[in-house]
Amino acid sequence: MIKYLNTMVTFAEIPVEVTLSINITNCQNKCPGCHSPELRENIGTELTKDELNNLINKNKGVSCVLFMGEGNDREALIELAKHVKSLGLKPGLYSGAESVPESIWEVFDYIKIGPYIEKLGPLNKETTNQRLYKRTDSGWEDITKMFWK
Repeated sequence: MIKYLNTMVTFAEIPVEVTLSINITNCQNKCPGCHSPELRENIGTELTKDELNNLINKNKGVSCVLFMGEGNDREALIELAKHVKSLGLKPGLYSGAESVPESIWEVFDYIKIGPYIEKLGPLNKETTNQRLYKRTDSGWEDITKMFWK
């Protein structure tokens, strides 16, 4: 079961996409300095396909649905991402893990990997260890530099 705490439409989390960002709870990474430590708790509303449909319908015009975290039920996460694709939207994942399994790469269109390391900074710092990848016709492209000014 995947749970979420809240949502927001964002224009900066995934460049060139209008993104419905969903804050997933029960984060397993426990990164020191995390900007959302409340997401470590097993709290919130269950994110079912019906609930996801409701969220998307309330936010017409989004092109991407971003799961901000993995929770602790990978199979449920993958099924939700497949559902997003079936609706003609692009699924994205922000993971704090160093790497994710092939089953994640197979279904998502955007994947951010890497734990937050305070001294290295977030995605908008050139020193960051985190990377955002975009699926392209020729494979995966690192688009992290799009965050750098």
